Amino acid sequence: MNIKAVPPHITDAEWEVMRVVWANKHVTSKEVILILESKMNWKQTTVKTLLGRLVEKGVLDTEQDGRKYIYKTKFEEMVFIKDYANNLFQRICKKDIGHVIEDIIKEQTLSFNDIKKIEETLMNKKELAISEVDCQCISGQCECSLHQHGEKPKSAG
Repeated sequence: MNIKAVPPHITDAEWEVMRVVWANKHVTSKEVILILESKMNWKQTTVKTLLGRLVEKGVLDTEQDGRKYIYKTKFEEMVFIKDYANNLFQRICKKDIGHVIEDIIKEQTLSFNDIKKIEETLMNKKELAISEVDCQCISGQCECSLHQHGEKPKSAG
């Protein structure tokens, strides 16, 4: 499995298919169809098209077993989850990341074990903490105190 490579972008529909593959390690298209038909109301051709796209993108491997194909992932689920989260954090002001994480934690149901792991991670992170996170946005792209608001960026030329 490809653990360190950056995964290709997958659509929301492809993500649904991948959740089935990740949960089952290796599956046939028939198994994916059976699992997703009640949730997504997709036709057989839709699932087969999505599986084909995931193979083309290099996300899935296929292995022939008689007349059927077995699909296996080339990437761990956590690789996609981390890439997705990092993509989100690349799109917002660095000064807002802590607030976003706080809001995510507030809105999710967590187990005592989840909370314990988060607390341990925060304690370790605290040793490397800085007094203030630097904004890396350009003027007019965020609302943090480092940018003067109401000023229009000067045009080049």
